[in-house]
Amino acid sequence: MKKTIVRSVSTAALLSTVFAGSAYASNYTVQKGDTLTKIASKYQTTVPKIKELNGLTSDRIYANQTLTVTADEPIQPEVTTPAPVPAPTSTSDYVVVSGDYLGKIAKQFNTTVSELKSLNGLTTDMIYAGQTLKVSGNATPVTPPPAVAPSTPPADSSVTSEYTVVSGDTLSRIGLNYNMTVQALKSLNGLNSDRIYVGQKLKLTAQVSSTPSVPQTPPAPTGDFAASLVNAANSVMGVPYAWGGSSLNGFDCSGFIHYAANQAGKKIGRYSAEGYYSRTFYVDQPQPGDLVFFENTYKKGISHVGIYLGDNQFIHADEKKGISVANLSNPYYTAHFDGFKRFY
Repeated sequence: MKKTIVRSVSTAALLSTVFAGSAYASNYTVQKGDTLTKIASKYQTTVPKIKELNGLTSDRIYANQTLTVTADEPIQPEVTTPAPVPAPTSTSDYVVVSGDYLGKIAKQFNTTVSELKSLNGLTTDMIYAGQTLKVSGNATPVTPPPAVAPSTPPADSSVTSEYTVVSGDTLSRIGLNYNMTVQALKSLNGLNSDRIYVGQKLKLTAQVSSTPSVPQTPPAPTGDFAASLVNAANSVMGVPYAWGGSSLNGFDCSGFIHYAANQAGKKIGRYSAEGYYSRTFYVDQPQPGDLVFFENTYKKGISHVGIYLGDNQFIHADEKKGISVANLSNPYYTAHFDGFKRFY
């Protein structure tokens, strides 16, 4: 009777034979922090295949454990390509002009509003004419559209159209662009104040003639009144704050405006901040003697007012300091700033 001799073959030798010609088998020593998933990814194989090759019944492995692994291709050394270093971005200064807003400037310089705010340390979208901003990139040249000869309507004809308010708009600016007065705009649109918002639809009417009208600049505050208003405001510096007060015994913000305006020769009633807001019109380039309004301070809507002094400073009735000077760059006032306005 013949005896069948079975030769013992090592596992490694058997695996090398099985995978010869189709795959590469090798041993891997488990490192601290390794997982089967991580090892499988490294050797371009699968977790079930590693478990099958090594007789594992769970995914648990330990440091210094030796595992048999296979890969469809020889493992190439990993080459790390250094991340490209961005070239330094050149910056330049841009001076804000009347009618500018961050979205418009960002488009002109092929950048974004967020980048502009970050580059200039801005916390809001508020900018003002004459302000210097850092910008990156080059301005996109603006190619004017080809001129189209307009048809000449009758001299007394009028055109009614609709306008969508954009960031930076004011009634006075829209009125100037469309040869309308602020009062006509308010009357046509049923507005009881000068306040408008982005996206709002406004009706416009304008007399059309063959001679284009030249926009007029809003009148500057009368020199004597503006100077007198600032002088009257400064003369009560330090008077304490008093809710509802409008005398030298104490002022609140609107009582202060009432006192200073009347002392400067403008006979005007005692109104709230909102009351003065609706009796003034927006200006893009404020002058000393204009009013500066704030919203959403102690209540929703227009809620505080002061007198602009120039150089970003204004004088107002402060609850803690009384009549005192503050700076518009203060984060609190920047966050609540509404705009500059001027008495009609």
